Amino acid sequence: MSSNANILAFAGSLRAESLNKILLRTAVRAAESEGASVTTIDLADYPMPVYDGDLEAKIGLPESAEKLKALFTSHNGLLIAAPEYNSSITAALKNLIDWVSRKNGAPDMSGYQGKTAGLIAAGGGMGGLRGLVHVRQILGNIGVLVIPEQAVVPNARDAFDDEGNLKDEGRRTVVENVGAALARTLGKLHG
Repeated sequence: MSSNANILAFAGSLRAESLNKILLRTAVRAAESEGASVTTIDLADYPMPVYDGDLEAKIGLPESAEKLKALFTSHNGLLIAAPEYNSSITAALKNLIDWVSRKNGAPDMSGYQGKTAGLIAAGGGMGGLRGLVHVRQILGNIGVLVIPEQAVVPNARDAFDDEGNLKDEGRRTVVENVGAALARTLGKLHG
């Protein structure tokens, strides 16, 4: 059991019916079954302007960015369902990363350093794989250890049943493995 695993889970999408939000539930359940404590948030509940250094100098961190930074700081793991837009990371996810990396008008990676992350994606023909490459690279560059396990769900519009469960048992197992592996890794690192 990974009782020392404290995970912040979210999808990098603002859409209410995001397939990545639906996918996230599968990995969250698996992390919880390994004993992890998981806080799931919706980025739509944390509206922020596009990151702009001039705006930051004028107003500081927006209230939502302060709340998110506190959430990141209080968790030792991140479980991210990252949609792919135009072969890369979504604007919402990149904006979140940028705002959480700031404090008092300067870079501050305290919300990221020492964290461990697991990545999943639901998307089109490639399942979001190209976007995960960029997310992994960005997180690695700001001090986040990203576990090697990851999962993608191609053709996601047809991948879920009416209750939001993955129809394909093999695909479901791979997604569950990411949540479980993240919880186990955190348990070992923080045990």
